[in-house]
Amino acid sequence: MNSLYDEFRVAVHSVWTRRWLVLAVAWGICILGWLAIASIPNRYDSRARLLVDINQILPDETGGRGPQIDQIRETLTSARNMEKVAATTGLLPAGANDREKAGTVAMLQKNIKVVPQQDNIFEITSSIAVGSLSDADNAKLASGVLDSLITVFRDDQLRGGRMNAREGLKFLDAQIADREKALREVEARRAAFEAQNIGLIPGGAGSPAQRVDAARAELSQIDSQLVSAQAQLAAANGQLASTPQSIPGAGGGVGGGVARQQLAGAQNELSAMRARGLTDAHPDMIAIKSQIASLKAIADREGAGGGGGGIQNPAYASLAAMRAERQATVSALSARKSQLMGDIAKITAQQIQNPGIAAEYDRINGEYTAFKAQYDKLLGQREQVRMRGEVQTETDAIKIELLDPPSKPTSPAAPNRPLFLTLVLLAGVGGGIGAAFGLGQVRTSYATAAKLERASGLPVIGSITEVVTPERHVERRKKLVWLASGGAALVGLYALLLVAEFIQRGMVA
Repeated sequence: MNSLYDEFRVAVHSVWTRRWLVLAVAWGICILGWLAIASIPNRYDSRARLLVDINQILPDETGGRGPQIDQIRETLTSARNMEKVAATTGLLPAGANDREKAGTVAMLQKNIKVVPQQDNIFEITSSIAVGSLSDADNAKLASGVLDSLITVFRDDQLRGGRMNAREGLKFLDAQIADREKALREVEARRAAFEAQNIGLIPGGAGSPAQRVDAARAELSQIDSQLVSAQAQLAAANGQLASTPQSIPGAGGGVGGGVARQQLAGAQNELSAMRARGLTDAHPDMIAIKSQIASLKAIADREGAGGGGGGIQNPAYASLAAMRAERQATVSALSARKSQLMGDIAKITAQQIQNPGIAAEYDRINGEYTAFKAQYDKLLGQREQVRMRGEVQTETDAIKIELLDPPSKPTSPAAPNRPLFLTLVLLAGVGGGIGAAFGLGQVRTSYATAAKLERASGLPVIGSITEVVTPERHVERRKKLVWLASGGAALVGLYALLLVAEFIQRGMVA
């Protein structure tokens, strides 16, 4: 413990013997630091809150509130708006060149912050710190920039709605014309390719691969329908086999009349199909012919009228007609299945025999499909833009309301000059003490006999204390007064700077 106390006393003595160095270093650091702080202009912040309500009469496909917030933020701080603000607030002189304009716009964009809050409310902050202006001018300019920015934004939004709609329609019209031209070129190439390779490309809409996929999908449906129809036909056959053709009773010809009536109706339907131009290979023609054949067989078995002491069983006639109908359905489905399988086999064979033609045809069809999708999408977008333009013309598309006007700053937001002045003073005193202590460590002198004994390894017989004469004592007292005066002057300068800072802030208010 005594050793630590001795070391502390030695360090204090080393610093005290170099007290003028401490004072000189402290003055140097403080002067340089305070000059650096004085060169930093005070920054004044002004804040305002703005409500931007967008009239959502038409649905928005941009993805919700996020893109609107980004768009409003970018519009507020756009280079065009910043240039107008700089011109109206005097930051940009009338004859400024492009470089000066770019520098001023960049400065404003850096110092203006737009922060979105709840429900389309934006907080706008402008920070102004121009070194060539006084604090009062900087504070006035901070609120003036926000006033000008809000005015420019409101005017642009009121004037720009229709202009944006017209520009959007013009752009979309040009894009639609380009896509339509490309679509016609692809259609012409596809028609020429089909004409050159007639017989190698199967007819029908779409590429060979698309037609094969469609045929396979339809074939899968027909398979399930055919299974169901065959099950229904088997059920009808079973019911018909267990039902008698006639029942005992007087009279006759009723049942035969029913069969012949159904046969006549089926024949009339066949004539109507032929009148519509259907060929015998059509699935509906195949089905009706099968039904007619079944009805003819039933009518022939029944004869011209009833006989044998009985009458035709109506249930049997109804079941026979039902069976004929289900047989026709099974025949039609089977015929369609055979046709689809033949089409698939034909297209597949052509693709195997002519792979290059099929691939080229697929590529042309894919290109056509892509252009057609783009064309249809652009048409839809154009209609939406047109409707939005009409809405903006008839109603207020955007509502701008100033919730909180730009504040008038009375104190700088940065830098914290009193804190910095104090830190510089402490740094100066600490730097002076550190310099004196460091110089004492470098010099090869010993403050006590014990240190000399430890350093040399030899015993120290004794030490002679300093004898101070009265004249020397007076001189030391005079130097102490000078030292105290220098330290007091440094502290006084620090206090004077603080007072000047607060007086300067009071002039802003």
